[in-house]
Amino acid sequence: MNGISTNIIIIAITSIISMIAMGNVELIRKLILWPPAVSRDRQYYRLFTYGLIHADPQHLLFNMLTLYFFGSTMERFYDAQFGAWGYPLFYLGGLLVSILPTYFENRDNPEYRSLGASGAVSAALFASILLKPWTTLLIFYAIPMPAILYAVLYIAYSIYMDRRGRDNVNHSAHLWGAAYGAAVTAMAEPRVLSAFFDSLSHPGLH
Repeated sequence: MNGISTNIIIIAITSIISMIAMGNVELIRKLILWPPAVSRDRQYYRLFTYGLIHADPQHLLFNMLTLYFFGSTMERFYDAQFGAWGYPLFYLGGLLVSILPTYFENRDNPEYRSLGASGAVSAALFASILLKPWTTLLIFYAIPMPAILYAVLYIAYSIYMDRRGRDNVNHSAHLWGAAYGAAVTAMAEPRVLSAFFDSLSHPGLH
């Protein structure tokens, strides 16, 4: 958008609102995904605004750093495919698609709440892995690992934790966000899939 990185704008808006909300309980109540507010009161905006707030600074920092490194790759990809609105629509789609299964499962549950941009961040991360499967990632910003190996371990861990259901993390959103990011990117440019499988047959860290 006129030389300004959309990814940076998303990070800035999310960071500012998240930091304000951490000291404002009323703002959190207005933005968080509370399923009955959507199903009963038709506050559909919550299917997006939940991604503008985070549980704590660590949650925010992890998501925004991940988005900074991998969202820029996807911004360039979607700008090339669809123009300036391609990437923001991809990101908003990640927020929506990643949370819908959780919403439908809990739409009548007044005790359930969800917040954080992790689903959309997972979409950007896994779409980037689809484009560059042998990129070296620094897990916990210290441990080098091929992106494709990280993807396999991440999915296995998320499925296990989602079935276990003993923490407060929405692992389902991570999984659906990852699936959305990879699927939509492959549909946007079908040659991505053939390039992905060709890369898998030629291992190497890049």
